[in-house]
Amino acid sequence: MSELNLYWLPECHDWKEAIDRARQGDNQWGTLVQLANWQLDFLKTNQLDKIFERSISAGHIIAPEGRAVRLAVLASSNMTNVLAGLRIAALRRGLYLQTYVTGYHQYQQELLDPSSPLHRFAPDVVLFALDTRHMANSAEGDDAGSAVDGAVSRLAALWRKAQTTFGCQVIQQTLLPIFPAVIGGNEHRLTTSRQWRVRAINQSLRLYADSAGVDILALDTSAEQHGVRAWHNETLWYRAKHEIHPAATPLYGDLVVRLIAAQRGQSSKCMVLDLDNTLWGGVIGDDGIDGIVLGQGNAVGEAFLEFQRWILDQSRRGVILAVCSKNDEANALKAFEHHPEMALSRSDIAAFIANWEDKATNLRTIAQQLNIGIDSLVFIDDSPFERNIVRRELPTVAVPELPGDPASYARCIADAGYFEALSVTAEDLARTQRYQANLQRNTHHGAATDLQGYLASLEMELWAAPFDRTNLKRIVQLINKTNQFNLTTRRYTEEQVIALIDAPDVLSLYCRLTDKFGDNGIIGVIIGRLDGSSNKILIDSWLMSCRVFGRQVENACMNILAERAKQVGATEIVGEYIPTAKNDIVREHYLRMSFLPACGDMGSRTTWRLSLDNYRPFETFISVHGG
Repeated sequence: MSELNLYWLPECHDWKEAIDRARQGDNQWGTLVQLANWQLDFLKTNQLDKIFERSISAGHIIAPEGRAVRLAVLASSNMTNVLAGLRIAALRRGLYLQTYVTGYHQYQQELLDPSSPLHRFAPDVVLFALDTRHMANSAEGDDAGSAVDGAVSRLAALWRKAQTTFGCQVIQQTLLPIFPAVIGGNEHRLTTSRQWRVRAINQSLRLYADSAGVDILALDTSAEQHGVRAWHNETLWYRAKHEIHPAATPLYGDLVVRLIAAQRGQSSKCMVLDLDNTLWGGVIGDDGIDGIVLGQGNAVGEAFLEFQRWILDQSRRGVILAVCSKNDEANALKAFEHHPEMALSRSDIAAFIANWEDKATNLRTIAQQLNIGIDSLVFIDDSPFERNIVRRELPTVAVPELPGDPASYARCIADAGYFEALSVTAEDLARTQRYQANLQRNTHHGAATDLQGYLASLEMELWAAPFDRTNLKRIVQLINKTNQFNLTTRRYTEEQVIALIDAPDVLSLYCRLTDKFGDNGIIGVIIGRLDGSSNKILIDSWLMSCRVFGRQVENACMNILAERAKQVGATEIVGEYIPTAKNDIVREHYLRMSFLPACGDMGSRTTWRLSLDNYRPFETFISVHGG
């Protein structure tokens, strides 16, 4: 049932407190839109809808101009249980949805009667939500094919009536395949069965809808994916004539509103992709082009390849592709240009940003380069940290909560429906090339974002300790795989690291970072050697995982290092930077850490000195333990 609860949205871990804040806050519209974008089951959906409706009635909420939509549900069964899901799905997209449901089995009479409540409501959108039993019964006859065609043609006449009367968008719901088979797997050969009739009606509905300009709500497709029992419960049908299972109403609402949003031009336009552990397994800056996991012969590699193929399908139908990666651009491009298993090529990417800026800033830059709204972007990243910082800094950017298994990446994004389209045009098919041409004339730069509030909210904690045997393998792995944030890129074997543990003249530290989203594991290693004759600590190695760049971790590690150096009697720390093809990002690291240059120049190997007498600890949002 998790898929019915909109699993691609983040979970809200303090729902009660969030609801209480919504009731009391000044900006109730904005707060409720934010709450609608959490992962909601039908109970939370109904709870939020009650608050929303009360706030509207009390005049506490005024929908933004141009955001009100009137939806009429023309039903042959009891559809009142889906209304909350519809309204909250609209709220999720910043729309204020007013709903009207025709009287029980009164859809035809109300549509044809100009004095009916339906006409007074004057809908912008009409949803024909006719239940399966009603439609199957209307298609009964001796000639099965003619009976189906007659039933659908009569319904098509009602579509035309709604279109001409209201000038509205018309949505037709397909039939849920609720009937059991009569003869089994070859039911398509029994034209007298109701299961056959339902399939025939659904096929005919699509053909008529294509010629009539009617949009299809494909419940039969969703039932195939989730199972009919997730969508329909026979007991609830007989007791209350509810065709849609209550647990499915949040997804039902989302499926309907996607079509409304797409008709209003609110579908997302651009898929912005992280690279490492998103398009391939591993970190290309550390593992190299031959070390990343991608392609045939490896289960995880095949999953990443299939994900890329799905992305390529999206590009071919008109979704713009962009890259936003914390990486050296040269390293990032290598995979696109030289890896034999890449399905995506550089020419498929309309905007390619690989640098060490925060991703919120880079997303602004991408939107400006492409000349599209920031709310047109969908940001795809395997990192919970990056996903949540973008949600905080850029709340109008869609950010799916990717599952842990890359085999499910494509399904998650597809299920979220960000790129819902009602049709595909020749312009859609040429969109990537057009945006690439526009980029040649676009020189705008994104505005910087203030990350201080977000960093403070992360509740980061850093544990530091000397090397030990318990964490030996991870320490050795980090030393030998880290290339980018690595001041000297010296490598050590497991035996050599064991020797460092007990060496009296070695200051060793490993650092583990946690935050409110989880444990990042051991992310940093420092090796210092004490020169007793001069009371100096010589930094042999300083390296950190690239996934924690920009979180003040290096500042906190510097504070720990300075304190440890003082404890062993050092008065000065000496650092060394040895440039490599991959560590240009830390060229000025010691300068940022308050060191002064001792010798060398910024283009080659350099040495730096820091007097501990003058050292002032950096202020960070990280709580430090141990060290």
